[in-house]
Amino acid sequence: MAGVLYVVGTPIGNLSDFSPRAVETLQNCDFIAAEDTRVTQKLLNRFEIHKPMTSYFEHNRRERGEQILARLLGGESCALVTDAGMPAISDPGEDLVNLCHEHGVQVCAVPGPTAFATALAVAGLPTGRFTFEGFLSTNKPSRRKHLESLLSEERTMVFYEAPHKLLATLEDMYAAFGDRKIALVRELTKMHETIERTTLSAACEKYKETPPKGEFVLVVSGAEPLPDAKWTLDEAVAFAKKQVEKGVSKNEAAKIAAKESGIKKSDIYKALTQ
Repeated sequence: MAGVLYVVGTPIGNLSDFSPRAVETLQNCDFIAAEDTRVTQKLLNRFEIHKPMTSYFEHNRRERGEQILARLLGGESCALVTDAGMPAISDPGEDLVNLCHEHGVQVCAVPGPTAFATALAVAGLPTGRFTFEGFLSTNKPSRRKHLESLLSEERTMVFYEAPHKLLATLEDMYAAFGDRKIALVRELTKMHETIERTTLSAACEKYKETPPKGEFVLVVSGAEPLPDAKWTLDEAVAFAKKQVEKGVSKNEAAKIAAKESGIKKSDIYKALTQ
């Protein structure tokens, strides 16, 4: 009989957030698959857990995933953990979970802290509907394409970002979205946790002068709902093309045409760039 893959949430900063059920799961499993065994060892030491570990991360996920699957099919149980938060959320654990489902291995969640949900709870922006966008690409064209796909997104948007990429991301967001509200939630549950509610323009100015430190969750307000369309899409695109002929960028032309026509900016921009 196959074993069980336990997807175990770990603290996102404060080790006291580790649940009793999570401790029990790690104590009782046969082995632990960890993103970084050095980080997980500190957690195990804190709770006096002694279990063998194997590394499972982005660059070994295919080969190591097959090895873990073989052990599970052989009857062993495995606890999958990341350095912080829930495995399989913006994390290669997604592949292992899928692999287990494909081979009939039971997957069981042991919930724990999750950075995006925690940030949403304290950001003070609408939470009834939201979209989790994870990390943006380090590739500039890919990053901008991702942001352009969200131009007309009316739900609150949540992103993860590292400090060394923060300013570039904020500047790209400002260029794509205009001056939206944003909450920059930094170092969640840690000693230096901060929640900064501001605007994209103000955030860009601040972090040009102040090098950011720590890991960030960015919670960005969605687009304002557009009024009912007054023009057809063809009319809006024709108007935008005239703006481009005057030297206006396609992004800005689409924004102007959207305001005038009531047509979604993303639809106008897509037609302009085809």
